[in-house]
Amino acid sequence: MQLEIRPDPAEVGRARRWARSRLVGSGIGDEEPLAETLILLVSELVTNAVVHTGCPAVLRLSLPGGAAEPSIVRLEVADSSDRAPVPRCAGDEATGGRGLALVDGLADRWGWSVEGAGKRIWCELDRCAAPAEAAVDRGGAAECAGGVRKEPRPAYGGLAYGAV
Repeated sequence: MQLEIRPDPAEVGRARRWARSRLVGSGIGDEEPLAETLILLVSELVTNAVVHTGCPAVLRLSLPGGAAEPSIVRLEVADSSDRAPVPRCAGDEATGGRGLALVDGLADRWGWSVEGAGKRIWCELDRCAAPAEAAVDRGGAAECAGGVRKEPRPAYGGLAYGAV
């Protein structure tokens, strides 16, 4: 499924509403932590496309068909700008510059690739088989809590970061 995005900041809210409406048929409930994480990732990647490129973009979502088995949720934003995404280290007083750090911290995987004259930025979230399963300590192995699979990872770019 995909949504065309105009280079207008109002499109960020429209993209969030569109993504939330797509969750209904996928077996991902609003109460799942995965849903809120996915909506935040949509917001960050669409904002980056709208603010930093000034070009139209395409938002794509690949959602699982049900909750019976582990699956991967994939989010992609493609635009026609050849400008590579550049993670920044925002200062305490900065009002922006934390988007890719959030993506790095929330997604299980993310990256980007050249696509034609533009690029595609993507991220993936692992969805565990049964959201009711409790997290199990496997000596540093991946955990599954609340239906969201998280891998242990080093700090972003070697730096620690936190939300205030």
